[in-house]
Amino acid sequence: MPNLILHVVSKFLIPLIIIFALYVQFHGDFGPGGGFQAGVIFSAAIILYAMVFGLDAAEKIIPPYMLRILASLGVVIYAGVGVVSLLLGGNYLDYSVLASTQVAGQHLGILLVELGVGITVSAVMLIIYFAFAGRGRE
Repeated sequence: MPNLILHVVSKFLIPLIIIFALYVQFHGDFGPGGGFQAGVIFSAAIILYAMVFGLDAAEKIIPPYMLRILASLGVVIYAGVGVVSLLLGGNYLDYSVLASTQVAGQHLGILLVELGVGITVSAVMLIIYFAFAGRGRE
């Protein structure tokens, strides 16, 4: 029999954990935090969901093939910012050339790079968890 209290508390906590992950993600250029920390926090919310409601339920929310796509997409975003910097005449990951002013370019560049890192870290953490948690299912 499932634990009712655990289900109710998890349904309350998981959205708060995800909101905190978004805060850490988008506040990372102003203070502590950023893509890596946000990715781990976000994946912790999904892992909590999987532990409480089951691995099959979690894989319905984020299927393993989608995680592989997201892991690759994050790397493409990160590398893409560097390539765009090169194409605009700067050095690789020289954010100052990404916008009309250096400050705006730096802000945009770090947000995009941290977004790529966050997506990749979250996806890879979930891939690892799903791989270990799913051993022996078949």
